[in-house]
Amino acid sequence: MTGSRITALGHYQPATVLTNEDIAALVDTSDEWIRTRVGIETRHRAADDEPVDELAAHAGAKAIASAGLTPQDIGLVLVATSTAIDRSPNMAARVAARLGMESPAVMDLNVVCAGFTHALATADHAVRAGAAERVLVIGADKMTAITDWSDRTTCVLVGDGAGAAIVEADPLGVDDQNGDGGHRPGIGPVLWGSVPSMGHAVRIEGSPPRFAQEGQTVYRWATTQLPPIARKVCERAGVLPEELAAVVLHQANLRIIEPLAQKIGAVNAVIARDVVESGNTSAASIPMALAKLVERGEISTGDPVLLFGFGGNLSYAGQVIRCP
Repeated sequence: MTGSRITALGHYQPATVLTNEDIAALVDTSDEWIRTRVGIETRHRAADDEPVDELAAHAGAKAIASAGLTPQDIGLVLVATSTAIDRSPNMAARVAARLGMESPAVMDLNVVCAGFTHALATADHAVRAGAAERVLVIGADKMTAITDWSDRTTCVLVGDGAGAAIVEADPLGVDDQNGDGGHRPGIGPVLWGSVPSMGHAVRIEGSPPRFAQEGQTVYRWATTQLPPIARKVCERAGVLPEELAAVVLHQANLRIIEPLAQKIGAVNAVIARDVVESGNTSAASIPMALAKLVERGEISTGDPVLLFGFGGNLSYAGQVIRCP
């Protein structure tokens, strides 16, 4: 039998940093107001001539190098994004071209803020089915390009960036890592779904497209409906919440992340709070936050980590992974 695992990570953020004071110069807000309500201090903004696929390619190149691979070793490229303006070539094909790949399968997934965890599950399924041996999975978004900078309810939230993971085959039943004659896969079973009737709560619509949301609706849904779903993710992986080494939730808002993590019951886990310095980067938020935890040595190889994305479409997807 074959499972899959994440073998390397990479992330990228544009050089320009916007502080809360910078935002306060654009709309009627303040550093105190932003910190109090969403917990964000800074965010990164891509230049006008820095497209989503460039952000994604930087993160992807780092992940490939970290895995000790070359672009030609990748058989499938998956890019989760909701800020691609052009339809074709898709973001995955553009990334593959930037990285000099010759003939990978290329697909985009638009599940907004839950995009990376959906894409990671898709990569896991492709490897398990024998359709791919090595997959480059990227979450990348340029949220500042779809933001109304006169709307203080949304412009204080957003940032740009990309995070990437290499997913490779992981034979099962070879190592007795958990004492039962086999070992748990590096990427556990996904639990995913949505609330289509409430999809209007998070929107990217219009021409030009603009991001809008019903903040209180999203807050209530995330903090009341998602905790039991996240606990179910742990159950499917055979991991108790208190056994988690880290919890990496979609970095939407610190006032959502902290109560959600507490209700999951991960009392011994490091809680990713990258939103404080990066803002809400949509599909990029989970892989960026995970990559930074690994870089800083806050979690170790083999540690169980809960990844849980949620947001647009009021969709969600989560899995427990083993830290690369």
